Amino acid sequence: MSGAGNTGSPDWPERKRAYYQAIERLAPEWDQWVSRNRYFHETDVDYLRFLIPENARVLELGCATGWLLDRLKPSHGVGVDFSPKMIDIARTRFPGHTFLEGDIEDAAFMKSLQKEGPFDYILLSDTVGFLDDIIETLKKTNGLCAPGTRLIVSHYSHLWEPALRVAEAMGLRKRINRDYSWLSQRDIEMFLGLSGFETVKKEYRVLLPKKFFGLGPLINKTIAPLPIVRSLCLRSFTVARSMDVDRATKPSVSVVIPTRNEQGNVEPALKRLPDFGVKPEVIFVEGNSQDDTWGEIGRQKDAHPDMNIVALKQPGKGKADAVWTAFDAAKGDVLMILDGDLTVPPEDLVKFYQAIASGRGEFINGTRLVYPLEKDAMRFLNYYANHTFARIFSYLLNQRFSDTLCGTKVLTRDNYRKLKAGRAYFGDFDPFGDFDLLFGAAKLNLKIVEVPVRYRARAYGETQISRFRHGLLLLRMVVFAFRKLKMI
Repeated sequence: MSGAGNTGSPDWPERKRAYYQAIERLAPEWDQWVSRNRYFHETDVDYLRFLIPENARVLELGCATGWLLDRLKPSHGVGVDFSPKMIDIARTRFPGHTFLEGDIEDAAFMKSLQKEGPFDYILLSDTVGFLDDIIETLKKTNGLCAPGTRLIVSHYSHLWEPALRVAEAMGLRKRINRDYSWLSQRDIEMFLGLSGFETVKKEYRVLLPKKFFGLGPLINKTIAPLPIVRSLCLRSFTVARSMDVDRATKPSVSVVIPTRNEQGNVEPALKRLPDFGVKPEVIFVEGNSQDDTWGEIGRQKDAHPDMNIVALKQPGKGKADAVWTAFDAAKGDVLMILDGDLTVPPEDLVKFYQAIASGRGEFINGTRLVYPLEKDAMRFLNYYANHTFARIFSYLLNQRFSDTLCGTKVLTRDNYRKLKAGRAYFGDFDPFGDFDLLFGAAKLNLKIVEVPVRYRARAYGETQISRFRHGLLLLRMVVFAFRKLKMI
């Protein structure tokens, strides 16, 4: 309930009242402490701004003086704190946002926040460690979530407790007179799971919280993100989505089929499309073929007037250009890519549809490397290179992948529009389109799910993949991804 912190509620445990009183005393000098440790707080802001795009609808629970909420530049920002002095400062400094005084462990108050929503992001920055009952508070937070809402929890690593206690004793860090729950990343995931949340991804940041004449930024950007080393970092970030929100729908679907020199695969692609339970839009995108692919698309369109077939000529070159052209024209709620070589069976598309329609995933990626491969479906070097790159990109994207190069990928049109709006962050770097989609989905914090398929050998035409030229391009992608996703 708003105003519950004014006198330190008699219903609170003694340690919570002590924490409240400490926060009230610290409020006038809170921003001074932030300023004294500016580099550390700026690194936090940089990563949160990577996770939370500008102009989002953001709720911060435990907002203190509101400085972090303001730095995120939300279109609608709501900050909550149980300290009246903190809220007074926040309202004075940042009148463009809404600041509410209240206890986030109070059920009535949390329910009252629903009228401020819906929210794209709910942020708990250094808040969970101060809660009396983490599970119950997260359950109340779950009630504020819409299907697309992302909960972000940032926390100090339990490994750093001795160092931070020393910093408090030396006056280098603000001292708050209350027991603090020093949680590991696994602890946070456990609490989230028990509260109805599913972890989407996690990250670790900051080995040196001070600049140290430029050494801090260098180490934090290049060494801190490395495997094994990153588990020693000071900060952990966990992104989760609510599993208590009903996502099951019966969306319409657009199947995009890029075709270049695939004349013999056009008719089989149409005949082998599965029954989605809704009539699909089928978009062929022809890419300057040397055979009569374009003519065949026209003939099949005339031969199947009962099907919703769209024929497009791509304006540029490469698969990525073909896919973006078709996605921009598509009218379905769900967008699917089916490579024109039909090495991924069209019949399997219904599994992708079910995965996204049920809400189990928000970006569905095919994987060819679970089932045994059909003879001649994939060259020996390609097979092991795909396995290697899948491991590397699992680390880079903070979600598990067993195959990043399967051409069949599925997402909603709404999420495609968000991904497209944020493409400037990565730039025009990917002629395939696979990594453009994967990187964009990871940055949007979408839940990525893989669907195994039985990969087939081509029945018509020849592969358009060059092992060595495209292999070198993939190595460049690794470096590019490390720089854009880890060196933030």
